[in-house]
Amino acid sequence: MTPLKALLVLVAILIGIIVAQFAGFSARLSGAESHTAITRGGVAFAGAVTLILLIVGSLGLL
Repeated sequence: MTPLKALLVLVAILIGIIVAQFAGFSARLSGAESHTAITRGGVAFAGAVTLILLIVGSLGLL
């Protein structure tokens, strides 16, 4: 794995963490219980990282 590919994967994971925090926080503000907010955050993380890696891969950078 080249340093550029590792950096792109790291950026995708960091963006996924930010999206997960926002999703979990907004779920908690809407009155969801803690386990529901954590689940929504986890699903948002998985979706964001997958989407970003698919887009970067389709551009030929991975």
